[in-house]
Amino acid sequence: MIPNITKGTRMQGLIAYLAGPGRANEHTDPHLVAGSPSIMAWHNDDELNASAAQAIARELDQAKDVLGIEVTGGHVWHCSLSLRAEEGDLTDQKWGEIAQDFMDEMGFTEASGRAPVQWVAIRHGHSKAGNDHIHIAASMVREDGTKWDSWKDFPRAQKVARELEKKYGLEELSPTHSTRGLRPGEREASERRGAPEPERRSLERKVRACATSAKDEAEFVRRVRRTGALVRPRYASGRDDVVVGYSVAERPPKGGRPVWFGGGHLAKDLALPKLRREWQDTPQSAGEAVAEWGAAARGRRPVIIGREAYEPDPQQWERYSNEVAQLRETLRSVPVDDHAAWAHVARETAGAFAAWSTATETVPGPLAAAATELSKTAQLRRYPVKPVRTVGPSARGASLLLMTATAGSGTAAQAIMLRQLLNVSKAIHDMHQANNDLRRSRQINAMVRTQLVMVANALPPVPAAPPAPAVQQEAANVTPVAVVDAELAETVRRAREGLAPINKPGSVLPPKYERPRTPTTTRTGNDRPDIER
Repeated sequence: MIPNITKGTRMQGLIAYLAGPGRANEHTDPHLVAGSPSIMAWHNDDELNASAAQAIARELDQAKDVLGIEVTGGHVWHCSLSLRAEEGDLTDQKWGEIAQDFMDEMGFTEASGRAPVQWVAIRHGHSKAGNDHIHIAASMVREDGTKWDSWKDFPRAQKVARELEKKYGLEELSPTHSTRGLRPGEREASERRGAPEPERRSLERKVRACATSAKDEAEFVRRVRRTGALVRPRYASGRDDVVVGYSVAERPPKGGRPVWFGGGHLAKDLALPKLRREWQDTPQSAGEAVAEWGAAARGRRPVIIGREAYEPDPQQWERYSNEVAQLRETLRSVPVDDHAAWAHVARETAGAFAAWSTATETVPGPLAAAATELSKTAQLRRYPVKPVRTVGPSARGASLLLMTATAGSGTAAQAIMLRQLLNVSKAIHDMHQANNDLRRSRQINAMVRTQLVMVANALPPVPAAPPAPAVQQEAANVTPVAVVDAELAETVRRAREGLAPINKPGSVLPPKYERPRTPTTTRTGNDRPDIER
Protein backbone atom coordinates (compact mmCIF):
# COMPACT_ATOMS: atom_id res chain seq x y z
CA MET A 1 0.00 0.00 0.00
CA ILE A 2 1.54 3.27 -1.12
CA PRO A 3 0.85 6.52 0.79
CA ASN A 4 1.32 9.81 -1.02
CA ILE A 5 1.06 13.04 1.01
CA THR A 6 0.46 16.60 -0.15
CA LYS A 7 -0.42 19.81 1.67
CA GLY A 8 -2.24 22.97 0.69
CA THR A 9 -4.60 25.75 1.70
CA ARG A 10 -7.79 25.13 -0.33
CA MET A 11 -10.00 22.49 1.27
CA GLN A 12 -12.92 23.41 -0.99
CA GLY A 13 -10.81 22.84 -4.10
CA LEU A 14 -9.50 19.48 -2.89
CA ILE A 15 -12.92 18.05 -1.95
CA ALA A 16 -14.48 19.38 -5.17
CA TYR A 17 -11.78 17.59 -7.16
CA LEU A 18 -12.15 14.31 -5.25
CA ALA A 19 -15.94 14.36 -5.68
CA GLY A 20 -15.75 15.55 -9.28
CA PRO A 21 -15.12 13.75 -12.57
CA GLY A 22 -11.31 13.90 -12.34
CA ARG A 23 -8.83 15.11 -14.92
CA ALA A 24 -9.88 12.50 -17.49
CA ASN A 25 -13.34 11.50 -16.23
CA GLU A 26 -11.74 8.62 -14.33
CA HIS A 27 -13.65 9.32 -11.10
CA THR A 28 -16.76 7.16 -10.83
CA ASP A 29 -19.20 6.98 -7.91
CA PRO A 30 -17.29 9.19 -5.42
CA HIS A 31 -18.46 8.36 -1.88
CA LEU A 32 -17.29 8.32 1.72
CA VAL A 33 -15.90 5.15 3.27
CA ALA A 34 -14.79 6.63 6.61
CA GLY A 35 -14.44 9.91 8.45
CA SER A 36 -15.08 11.82 11.65
CA PRO A 37 -18.25 10.60 13.43
CA SER A 38 -20.01 13.97 13.12
CA ILE A 39 -19.49 14.00 9.34
CA MET A 40 -20.40 10.35 8.80
CA ALA A 41 -23.66 10.89 10.73
CA TRP A 42 -24.86 13.33 8.06
CA HIS A 43 -23.26 11.86 4.94
CA ASN A 44 -23.64 8.16 4.17
CA ASP A 45 -22.13 6.16 1.33
CA ASP A 46 -24.34 7.73 -1.36
CA GLU A 47 -22.59 9.26 -4.35
CA LEU A 48 -21.28 12.71 -3.50
CA ASN A 49 -22.59 15.66 -5.49
CA ALA A 50 -21.32 19.23 -5.63
CA SER A 51 -23.46 20.49 -2.75
CA ALA A 52 -22.45 17.59 -0.48
CA ALA A 53 -18.78 18.20 -1.33
CA GLN A 54 -19.10 21.88 -0.34
CA ALA A 55 -20.81 20.98 2.92
CA ILE A 56 -18.08 18.47 3.81
CA ALA A 57 -15.35 20.98 3.00
CA ARG A 58 -16.98 23.62 5.22
CA GLU A 59 -17.16 21.15 8.08
CA LEU A 60 -13.51 20.19 7.64
CA ASP A 61 -12.54 23.88 7.71
CA GLN A 62 -14.77 24.77 10.66
CA ALA A 63 -12.15 24.58 13.42
CA LYS A 64 -9.75 26.76 11.45
CA ASP A 65 -12.39 29.31 10.49
CA VAL A 66 -14.14 29.57 13.88
CA LEU A 67 -10.97 29.76 15.93
CA GLY A 68 -8.93 31.74 13.41
CA ILE A 69 -5.96 29.38 13.51
CA GLU A 70 -3.36 29.63 10.75
CA VAL A 71 -0.93 26.86 9.82
CA THR A 72 2.31 27.73 8.07
CA GLY A 73 2.32 26.08 4.66
CA GLY A 74 -1.41 25.34 4.72
CA HIS A 75 -3.84 23.47 6.95
CA VAL A 76 -5.06 20.95 4.34
CA TRP A 77 -3.52 17.48 4.70
CA HIS A 78 -4.20 15.12 1.79
CA CYS A 79 -3.01 11.52 1.60
CA SER A 80 -3.87 8.87 -0.97
CA LEU A 81 -3.54 5.17 -0.11
CA SER A 82 -3.29 2.99 -3.20
CA LEU A 83 -2.79 -0.66 -4.09
CA ARG A 84 -1.12 -2.07 -7.16
CA ALA A 85 -3.55 -2.92 -9.95
CA GLU A 86 -2.53 -6.58 -9.66
CA GLU A 87 -3.79 -6.71 -6.06
CA GLY A 88 -7.38 -6.24 -7.16
CA ASP A 89 -10.04 -4.32 -5.22
CA LEU A 90 -10.96 -4.12 -1.56
CA THR A 91 -14.47 -3.63 -0.22
CA ASP A 92 -15.70 -0.29 1.15
CA GLN A 93 -15.76 -1.86 4.60
CA LYS A 94 -12.15 -2.94 4.35
CA TRP A 95 -11.03 0.48 3.09
CA GLY A 96 -12.99 2.08 5.95
CA GLU A 97 -11.16 -0.01 8.53
CA ILE A 98 -7.79 0.74 6.93
CA ALA A 99 -8.51 4.48 6.83
CA GLN A 100 -9.61 4.55 10.48
CA ASP A 101 -6.54 2.62 11.65
CA PHE A 102 -4.28 4.81 9.52
CA MET A 103 -5.65 8.03 11.02
CA ASP A 104 -5.49 6.56 14.54
CA GLU A 105 -1.81 5.72 14.10
CA MET A 106 -1.01 9.08 12.49
CA GLY A 107 -2.41 10.90 15.54
CA PHE A 108 -5.44 12.58 13.96
CA THR A 109 -8.12 10.96 16.14
CA GLU A 110 -9.00 10.61 19.81
CA ALA A 111 -6.79 7.52 19.92
CA SER A 112 -3.83 9.92 20.17
CA GLY A 113 -5.06 11.13 23.56
CA ARG A 114 -5.60 14.62 22.18
CA ALA A 115 -8.50 16.46 20.59
CA PRO A 116 -9.30 14.97 17.18
CA VAL A 117 -9.35 16.72 13.81
CA GLN A 118 -12.10 16.55 11.21
CA TRP A 119 -11.32 14.17 8.34
CA VAL A 120 -12.92 12.07 5.60
CA ALA A 121 -11.83 9.19 3.34
CA ILE A 122 -13.23 9.30 -0.20
CA ARG A 123 -13.25 6.46 -2.71
CA HIS A 124 -13.95 7.25 -6.35
CA GLY A 125 -12.96 4.21 -8.37
CA HIS A 126 -9.71 3.22 -10.04
CA SER A 127 -6.92 5.52 -11.11
CA LYS A 128 -5.96 5.77 -14.78
CA ALA A 129 -3.42 3.01 -14.12
CA GLY A 130 -6.12 0.73 -12.70
CA ASN A 131 -5.16 1.07 -9.02
CA ASP A 132 -7.77 0.72 -6.31
CA HIS A 133 -7.25 3.59 -3.86
CA ILE A 134 -8.79 6.07 -1.43
CA HIS A 135 -8.10 9.72 -0.64
CA ILE A 136 -7.96 11.07 2.91
CA ALA A 137 -8.58 14.80 3.44
CA ALA A 138 -8.03 16.25 6.91
CA SER A 139 -7.64 19.59 8.60
CA MET A 140 -4.45 20.11 10.57
CA VAL A 141 -6.31 22.16 13.19
CA ARG A 142 -7.72 20.15 16.10
CA GLU A 143 -11.14 20.78 17.61
CA ASP A 144 -9.61 22.58 20.61
CA GLY A 145 -7.56 24.93 18.41
CA THR A 146 -4.23 23.14 18.80
CA LYS A 147 -2.38 21.95 15.72
CA TRP A 148 -1.61 18.49 14.47
CA ASP A 149 2.18 18.01 14.23
CA SER A 150 3.19 17.23 10.66
CA TRP A 151 6.89 16.74 11.44
CA LYS A 152 8.21 13.73 9.50
CA ASP A 153 4.70 12.80 8.42
CA PHE A 154 5.88 11.07 5.26
CA PRO A 155 8.18 8.49 6.94
CA ARG A 156 5.55 8.03 9.64
CA ALA A 157 2.95 7.28 6.96
CA GLN A 158 5.29 4.76 5.33
CA LYS A 159 5.83 2.99 8.65
CA VAL A 160 2.09 2.85 9.38
CA ALA A 161 1.42 1.54 5.86
CA ARG A 162 3.87 -1.33 6.39
CA GLU A 163 2.10 -2.26 9.64
CA LEU A 164 -1.35 -2.16 8.01
CA GLU A 165 -0.14 -4.35 5.13
CA LYS A 166 0.63 -7.07 7.65
CA LYS A 167 -2.56 -6.57 9.63
CA TYR A 168 -4.88 -6.72 6.60
CA GLY A 169 -2.98 -9.28 4.52
CA LEU A 170 -2.05 -6.82 1.78
CA GLU A 171 0.98 -7.13 -0.45
CA GLU A 172 3.93 -6.00 1.65
CA LEU A 173 6.22 -3.44 0.06
CA SER A 174 9.94 -3.74 0.57
CA PRO A 175 11.33 -2.01 3.68
CA THR A 176 14.74 -2.01 1.98
CA HIS A 177 14.17 -0.65 -1.52
CA SER A 178 12.43 2.56 -2.55
CA THR A 179 11.83 4.14 -5.95
CA ARG A 180 10.55 7.53 -7.02
CA GLY A 181 7.13 7.44 -8.68
CA LEU A 182 5.74 9.71 -11.36
CA ARG A 183 3.38 12.52 -10.53
CA PRO A 184 0.03 12.70 -12.37
CA GLY A 185 1.07 15.97 -14.02
CA GLU A 186 4.09 14.31 -15.64
CA ARG A 187 1.94 11.64 -17.29
CA GLU A 188 -0.57 14.20 -18.49
CA ALA A 189 2.16 16.44 -19.93
CA SER A 190 3.67 13.54 -21.90
CA GLU A 191 0.21 12.60 -23.23
CA ARG A 192 -0.40 16.17 -24.38
CA ARG A 193 2.92 16.16 -26.24
CA GLY A 194 2.21 12.76 -27.74
CA ALA A 195 5.44 11.44 -26.17
CA PRO A 196 5.72 7.67 -25.63
CA GLU A 197 6.70 8.17 -21.97
CA PRO A 198 7.30 10.96 -19.43
CA GLU A 199 10.61 12.77 -19.78
CA ARG A 200 11.78 11.66 -16.36
CA ARG A 201 11.68 8.01 -17.46
CA SER A 202 13.63 8.55 -20.70
CA LEU A 203 16.19 10.74 -18.92
CA GLU A 204 16.65 8.21 -16.13
CA ARG A 205 17.41 5.50 -18.68
CA LYS A 206 19.90 7.69 -20.60
CA VAL A 207 21.72 8.79 -17.45
CA ARG A 208 21.84 5.23 -16.13
CA ALA A 209 23.24 3.94 -19.42
CA CYS A 210 25.89 6.67 -19.63
CA ALA A 211 26.91 6.38 -15.97
CA THR A 212 27.46 2.61 -16.25
CA SER A 213 29.30 2.88 -19.58
CA ALA A 214 31.68 5.65 -18.50
CA LYS A 215 34.97 5.09 -16.74
CA ASP A 216 35.15 8.63 -15.29
CA GLU A 217 33.04 11.74 -14.78
CA ALA A 218 34.24 13.58 -17.89
CA GLU A 219 33.28 10.65 -20.11
CA PHE A 220 29.87 10.54 -18.40
CA VAL A 221 29.20 14.18 -19.33
CA ARG A 222 30.22 13.59 -22.94
CA ARG A 223 28.09 10.45 -23.23
CA VAL A 224 24.98 12.19 -21.89
CA ARG A 225 25.44 14.97 -24.43
CA ARG A 226 25.78 12.40 -27.24
CA THR A 227 22.31 11.00 -26.40
CA GLY A 228 20.82 14.39 -27.31
CA ALA A 229 19.95 15.32 -23.72
CA LEU A 230 20.93 18.63 -22.15
CA VAL A 231 23.07 18.51 -19.02
CA ARG A 232 24.32 21.25 -16.74
CA PRO A 233 26.34 21.29 -13.50
CA ARG A 234 25.38 22.59 -10.08
CA TYR A 235 28.38 24.33 -8.57
CA ALA A 236 29.22 24.78 -4.91
CA SER A 237 28.21 28.17 -3.56
CA GLY A 238 30.57 30.86 -4.80
CA ARG A 239 32.64 28.43 -6.89
CA ASP A 240 32.87 27.54 -10.56
CA ASP A 241 35.40 24.73 -10.19
CA VAL A 242 33.59 22.46 -7.70
CA VAL A 243 30.61 20.53 -9.07
CA VAL A 244 28.27 19.12 -6.40
CA GLY A 245 25.34 18.02 -8.56
CA TYR A 246 23.80 18.10 -12.00
CA SER A 247 20.51 18.44 -13.89
CA VAL A 248 19.39 16.97 -17.20
CA ALA A 249 16.60 17.74 -19.64
CA GLU A 250 15.35 16.46 -22.96
CA ARG A 251 16.04 18.86 -25.82
CA PRO A 252 12.76 20.78 -26.33
CA PRO A 253 11.21 21.53 -29.72
CA LYS A 254 12.02 24.88 -31.28
CA GLY A 255 10.59 27.66 -29.14
CA GLY A 256 10.00 25.35 -26.15
CA ARG A 257 11.63 25.45 -22.75
CA PRO A 258 13.51 22.47 -21.30
CA VAL A 259 12.20 20.77 -18.15
CA TRP A 260 15.14 20.06 -15.85
CA PHE A 261 15.48 17.17 -13.42
CA GLY A 262 18.18 16.77 -10.79
CA GLY A 263 20.02 13.46 -10.82
CA GLY A 264 18.64 12.44 -7.43
CA HIS A 265 15.11 13.18 -8.63
CA LEU A 266 15.51 10.78 -11.55
CA ALA A 267 16.42 7.93 -9.20
CA LYS A 268 17.96 7.70 -5.76
CA ASP A 269 21.07 5.94 -7.06
CA LEU A 270 21.72 8.53 -9.81
CA ALA A 271 22.69 11.43 -7.55
CA LEU A 272 26.19 12.63 -8.43
CA PRO A 273 27.86 11.57 -5.13
CA LYS A 274 26.59 8.01 -5.63
CA LEU A 275 27.71 7.91 -9.28
CA ARG A 276 31.19 9.09 -8.35
CA ARG A 277 31.72 5.99 -6.21
CA GLU A 278 32.00 3.91 -9.38
CA TRP A 279 34.32 6.15 -11.42
CA GLN A 280 38.07 6.70 -11.46
CA ASP A 281 39.05 9.52 -9.11
CA THR A 282 42.39 11.17 -9.78
CA PRO A 283 43.48 14.83 -9.87
CA GLN A 284 43.68 14.61 -13.66
CA SER A 285 40.21 13.10 -14.07
CA ALA A 286 38.76 15.71 -11.69
CA GLY A 287 40.23 18.54 -13.78
CA GLU A 288 38.91 17.00 -17.00
CA ALA A 289 35.45 16.64 -15.44
CA VAL A 290 35.31 20.33 -14.46
CA ALA A 291 36.29 21.31 -18.00
CA GLU A 292 33.59 19.10 -19.55
CA TRP A 293 30.94 20.41 -17.13
CA GLY A 294 31.86 23.96 -18.09
CA ALA A 295 31.61 23.18 -21.80
CA ALA A 296 28.20 21.55 -21.29
CA ALA A 297 26.91 24.52 -19.29
CA ARG A 298 27.92 26.94 -22.06
CA GLY A 299 26.74 24.75 -24.92
CA ARG A 300 30.27 24.41 -26.34
CA ARG A 301 31.92 21.41 -27.94
CA PRO A 302 33.42 18.74 -25.67
CA VAL A 303 36.92 19.60 -24.54
CA ILE A 304 38.37 16.26 -25.64
CA ILE A 305 37.18 13.25 -27.62
CA GLY A 306 37.20 10.05 -25.58
CA ARG A 307 36.39 6.40 -26.11
CA GLU A 308 32.68 7.24 -26.41
CA ALA A 309 33.35 8.30 -30.01
CA TYR A 310 34.94 5.00 -31.08
CA GLU A 311 33.71 1.47 -31.67
CA PRO A 312 35.05 -0.99 -29.07
CA ASP A 313 37.20 -3.90 -30.16
CA PRO A 314 34.92 -6.81 -31.29
CA GLN A 315 37.13 -9.22 -29.35
CA GLN A 316 35.91 -7.59 -26.14
CA TRP A 317 32.50 -9.27 -26.52
CA GLU A 318 33.91 -12.60 -25.40
CA ARG A 319 35.89 -11.00 -22.59
CA TYR A 320 32.96 -9.06 -21.11
CA SER A 321 30.49 -11.93 -21.60
CA ASN A 322 32.82 -14.13 -19.57
CA GLU A 323 33.09 -11.38 -16.96
CA VAL A 324 29.30 -11.27 -16.55
CA ALA A 325 29.31 -15.08 -16.22
CA GLN A 326 31.97 -14.78 -13.50
CA LEU A 327 29.81 -12.15 -11.80
CA ARG A 328 26.96 -14.65 -11.65
CA GLU A 329 29.22 -17.22 -10.02
CA THR A 330 30.50 -14.65 -7.52
CA LEU A 331 26.92 -13.87 -6.46
CA ARG A 332 26.54 -17.41 -5.10
CA SER A 333 28.69 -16.40 -2.13
CA VAL A 334 27.05 -13.00 -1.50
CA PRO A 335 24.68 -13.09 1.53
CA VAL A 336 21.08 -12.35 0.59
CA ASP A 337 20.92 -9.69 3.32
CA ASP A 338 23.91 -7.76 1.92
CA HIS A 339 21.57 -5.21 0.36
CA ALA A 340 24.32 -2.80 -0.67
CA ALA A 341 26.14 -5.48 -2.70
CA TRP A 342 22.94 -6.62 -4.44
CA ALA A 343 21.95 -3.01 -5.18
CA HIS A 344 25.36 -2.51 -6.79
CA VAL A 345 24.88 -5.56 -9.03
CA ALA A 346 21.34 -4.52 -9.93
CA ARG A 347 22.56 -1.02 -10.81
CA GLU A 348 25.14 -2.39 -13.24
CA THR A 349 22.73 -4.90 -14.79
CA ALA A 350 20.03 -2.25 -15.19
CA GLY A 351 22.67 0.00 -16.74
CA ALA A 352 23.55 -2.66 -19.31
CA PHE A 353 19.91 -3.02 -20.39
CA ALA A 354 19.52 0.78 -20.36
CA ALA A 355 22.57 1.14 -22.63
CA TRP A 356 21.17 -1.46 -25.04
CA SER A 357 17.79 0.28 -25.05
CA THR A 358 19.32 3.72 -25.60
CA ALA A 359 21.29 2.42 -28.58
CA THR A 360 18.56 0.41 -30.32
CA GLU A 361 15.03 1.34 -29.16
CA THR A 362 13.45 4.44 -30.67
CA VAL A 363 10.48 4.01 -28.32
CA PRO A 364 10.48 2.26 -24.92
CA GLY A 365 10.55 -1.48 -25.52
CA PRO A 366 11.43 -4.68 -23.66
CA LEU A 367 15.00 -3.56 -22.98
CA ALA A 368 13.73 -0.34 -21.41
CA ALA A 369 11.28 -2.35 -19.32
CA ALA A 370 14.10 -4.61 -18.09
CA ALA A 371 16.23 -1.60 -17.14
CA THR A 372 13.34 -0.03 -15.22
CA GLU A 373 12.48 -3.22 -13.36
CA LEU A 374 16.03 -4.01 -12.26
CA SER A 375 16.70 -0.39 -11.29
CA LYS A 376 14.14 -0.79 -8.50
CA THR A 377 16.51 -3.16 -6.72
CA ALA A 378 19.36 -0.67 -7.21
CA GLN A 379 17.62 2.01 -5.12
CA LEU A 380 17.80 1.62 -1.35
CA ARG A 381 15.94 3.49 1.35
CA ARG A 382 19.19 3.84 3.28
CA TYR A 383 22.68 3.63 1.82
CA PRO A 384 25.80 2.62 3.76
CA VAL A 385 27.57 5.53 5.39
CA LYS A 386 30.91 4.19 4.16
CA PRO A 387 30.46 2.63 0.73
CA VAL A 388 32.83 -0.22 -0.08
CA ARG A 389 34.33 -0.18 -3.56
CA THR A 390 33.80 -3.53 -5.22
CA VAL A 391 36.67 -5.25 -6.95
CA GLY A 392 35.97 -8.20 -9.21
CA PRO A 393 33.66 -9.21 -12.05
CA SER A 394 31.34 -6.48 -13.26
CA ALA A 395 28.62 -5.77 -15.82
CA ARG A 396 30.03 -2.35 -16.70
CA GLY A 397 31.89 -3.79 -19.68
CA ALA A 398 28.59 -5.11 -21.02
CA SER A 399 27.19 -1.55 -20.85
CA LEU A 400 30.19 -0.24 -22.79
CA LEU A 401 29.60 -2.72 -25.61
CA LEU A 402 25.80 -2.53 -25.69
CA MET A 403 25.93 1.28 -25.83
CA THR A 404 27.32 0.90 -29.35
CA ALA A 405 24.84 -1.76 -30.53
CA THR A 406 22.81 -1.03 -33.65
CA ALA A 407 19.16 -1.70 -34.31
CA GLY A 408 18.50 -4.80 -36.41
CA SER A 409 18.36 -8.53 -36.10
CA GLY A 410 21.25 -8.61 -33.62
CA THR A 411 24.30 -10.85 -33.44
CA ALA A 412 25.25 -14.11 -31.81
CA ALA A 413 27.55 -12.14 -29.50
CA GLN A 414 24.56 -10.14 -28.28
CA ALA A 415 22.61 -13.36 -27.77
CA ILE A 416 25.40 -14.72 -25.56
CA MET A 417 25.57 -11.46 -23.61
CA LEU A 418 21.79 -11.53 -23.10
CA ARG A 419 22.03 -15.10 -21.77
CA GLN A 420 24.60 -14.05 -19.18
CA LEU A 421 22.62 -10.95 -18.16
CA LEU A 422 19.53 -13.14 -17.76
CA ASN A 423 21.46 -15.38 -15.39
CA VAL A 424 22.37 -12.35 -13.27
CA SER A 425 18.73 -11.21 -13.36
CA LYS A 426 17.68 -14.63 -12.10
CA ALA A 427 20.18 -14.35 -9.25
CA ILE A 428 18.59 -11.00 -8.28
CA HIS A 429 15.16 -12.67 -8.48
CA ASP A 430 16.34 -15.49 -6.20
CA MET A 431 17.74 -12.95 -3.71
CA HIS A 432 14.33 -11.25 -3.42
CA GLN A 433 12.66 -14.62 -3.06
CA ALA A 434 15.04 -15.64 -0.27
CA ASN A 435 14.27 -12.36 1.51
CA ASN A 436 10.53 -13.12 1.20
CA ASP A 437 10.10 -10.06 -1.03
CA LEU A 438 7.54 -11.85 -3.18
CA ARG A 439 6.33 -8.70 -4.90
CA ARG A 440 9.73 -7.87 -6.39
CA SER A 441 10.48 -11.48 -7.31
CA ARG A 442 7.14 -11.75 -9.15
CA GLN A 443 7.79 -8.48 -10.99
CA ILE A 444 11.21 -9.65 -12.19
CA ASN A 445 9.70 -13.00 -13.13
CA ALA A 446 6.99 -11.26 -15.20
CA MET A 447 9.55 -8.97 -16.83
CA VAL A 448 11.64 -11.95 -17.99
CA ARG A 449 8.61 -13.91 -19.21
CA THR A 450 6.88 -11.08 -21.08
CA GLN A 451 9.70 -8.72 -22.10
CA LEU A 452 13.13 -10.30 -22.37
CA VAL A 453 11.80 -13.44 -24.02
CA MET A 454 10.91 -11.22 -26.99
CA VAL A 455 14.49 -9.98 -27.16
CA ALA A 456 15.83 -13.53 -26.98
CA ASN A 457 13.50 -14.69 -29.76
CA ALA A 458 14.67 -11.86 -32.03
CA LEU A 459 18.36 -12.75 -31.64
CA PRO A 460 20.23 -15.58 -33.38
CA PRO A 461 20.43 -18.84 -31.42
CA VAL A 462 23.27 -19.12 -28.98
CA PRO A 463 26.05 -21.29 -30.45
CA ALA A 464 26.22 -24.73 -28.91
CA ALA A 465 28.85 -25.19 -26.21
CA PRO A 466 29.88 -28.11 -24.02
CA PRO A 467 27.62 -28.21 -20.95
CA ALA A 468 29.73 -27.50 -17.99
CA PRO A 469 29.46 -25.08 -15.31
CA ALA A 470 26.32 -24.30 -13.49
CA VAL A 471 26.07 -21.12 -15.56
CA GLN A 472 25.06 -23.09 -18.67
CA GLN A 473 22.64 -25.25 -16.73
CA GLU A 474 20.92 -22.18 -15.31
CA ALA A 475 20.84 -20.53 -18.75
CA ALA A 476 18.66 -23.37 -20.01
CA ASN A 477 15.96 -22.22 -17.63
CA VAL A 478 16.32 -18.48 -17.12
CA THR A 479 12.68 -17.91 -16.30
CA PRO A 480 12.04 -18.09 -12.56
CA VAL A 481 9.24 -20.27 -11.32
CA ALA A 482 6.36 -18.40 -9.77
CA VAL A 483 5.99 -18.79 -6.03
CA VAL A 484 2.67 -20.07 -4.72
CA ASP A 485 2.38 -20.96 -1.06
CA ALA A 486 -0.08 -20.95 1.81
CA GLU A 487 0.91 -17.43 2.86
CA LEU A 488 0.11 -16.00 -0.58
CA ALA A 489 -3.22 -17.84 -0.69
CA GLU A 490 -4.11 -16.43 2.72
CA THR A 491 -3.22 -12.93 1.50
CA VAL A 492 -5.59 -13.21 -1.44
CA ARG A 493 -8.39 -14.59 0.74
CA ARG A 494 -8.11 -11.81 3.29
CA ALA A 495 -7.91 -9.12 0.59
CA ARG A 496 -11.12 -10.31 -1.04
CA GLU A 497 -13.31 -10.88 2.00
CA GLY A 498 -15.46 -8.05 3.30
CA LEU A 499 -15.49 -7.83 7.06
CA ALA A 500 -17.99 -5.73 8.99
CA PRO A 501 -16.53 -2.34 9.96
CA ILE A 502 -15.45 -1.83 13.53
CA ASN A 503 -17.38 0.97 15.19
CA LYS A 504 -15.00 3.51 16.64
CA PRO A 505 -15.96 5.61 19.65
CA GLY A 506 -16.79 9.23 19.01
CA SER A 507 -19.66 11.65 19.10
CA VAL A 508 -21.82 12.09 16.01
CA LEU A 509 -22.59 15.65 17.13
CA PRO A 510 -20.57 18.55 15.73
CA PRO A 511 -17.73 19.47 18.10
CA LYS A 512 -17.71 22.55 20.31
CA TYR A 513 -14.69 24.61 19.37
CA GLU A 514 -12.71 26.42 22.05
CA ARG A 515 -9.68 28.57 21.62
CA PRO A 516 -6.44 27.21 23.13
CA ARG A 517 -5.28 28.96 26.28
CA THR A 518 -1.73 29.37 25.05
CA PRO A 519 -0.45 29.97 21.53
CA THR A 520 0.78 26.81 19.85
CA THR A 521 3.10 26.26 16.95
CA THR A 522 3.74 23.37 14.69
CA ARG A 523 6.49 22.21 12.44
CA THR A 524 5.42 21.29 8.95
CA GLY A 525 6.94 18.59 6.80
CA ASN A 526 8.09 19.01 3.24
CA ASP A 527 5.28 20.48 1.17
CA ARG A 528 4.62 18.61 -2.05
CA PRO A 529 3.06 20.52 -4.98
CA ASP A 530 0.65 17.75 -5.96
CA ILE A 531 -2.54 19.66 -5.10
CA GLU A 532 -3.45 23.15 -6.02
CA ARG A 533 -2.77 25.67 -3.30
